Amino acid sequence: MTAMRVAPGIDTPDIVTSERLSVDPALSPSSLEVRLARDWAEVEAAQRLRYRVFMQEMGAVGECDSTGLDVDRFDQAADHLIVIDHARDSAVVGTYRLMRRNQAMRCGGFYTEREFDIGAILAMPGEILELGRSCIDPAYRNRSSIQLLWRGIAAQVFAHRVVLMFGCASLPGADPARHTDALDYLHRHHLAPEAVRPRATAAERVEPPFAAQGKLTARHAVLGLPPLLKGYLRLGGWIGAGAVLDRRFNTTDVCMVVMTDHVTDRYFRHYHLPQTNAARVS
Repeated sequence: MTAMRVAPGIDTPDIVTSERLSVDPALSPSSLEVRLARDWAEVEAAQRLRYRVFMQEMGAVGECDSTGLDVDRFDQAADHLIVIDHARDSAVVGTYRLMRRNQAMRCGGFYTEREFDIGAILAMPGEILELGRSCIDPAYRNRSSIQLLWRGIAAQVFAHRVVLMFGCASLPGADPARHTDALDYLHRHHLAPEAVRPRATAAERVEPPFAAQGKLTARHAVLGLPPLLKGYLRLGGWIGAGAVLDRRFNTTDVCMVVMTDHVTDRYFRHYHLPQTNAARVS
């Protein structure tokens, strides 16, 4: 097994085994399986996929180009949700990085805090879950793979009684003029309540109001959003105030917030998971 690079001052965590994920294998299409990474070899397979998608495909600037891995200090403490294709020698074809409060404490905070003030979220009682570093192999970018990742996330929500999920979601290109209509629509119709609202704090932030170029209908505005952003909105998600230009990844980032008690009954039934296990927030 290839040794995992460990950031200075951060202990190597125990890998959370797939037994924590109660996803029914019968729900997985064909040869695909969703679960948490069991060892560092599987974590590195996820990092290798991230490198191919973010650096080679999207043109992001990598920190570890010589290794062919997308690695940062948050990887050491997080859980890594992976989609595996057993028909391809158990290749990792999809991944999501998941981090809870106690895990974030081990590496000095959440990744999202590099771009947004999430003080209101941190003040929430109960467990919170950061979602990040999501990507899927180009050959698997279909409804089945995306649904598998969401089933895995839902299982973690239930297992840890998560009351709120959040994380950076990206629009392609670090050019605010390209996204004024989308950002204007999101801030007009999906702005998070003040009690849980993140706020852009990075140096290259773009503040509302946004100078929209036209009046988009809700339907056309949503259709133009990236699939990940649309998925969060379907769950009843909100965005924080402002956006951040991430030059390294060539994206314009917003901070998404999803309260798990706002997720619809239909969603829980769709994933065959018992809603009675979900944490509720008054």
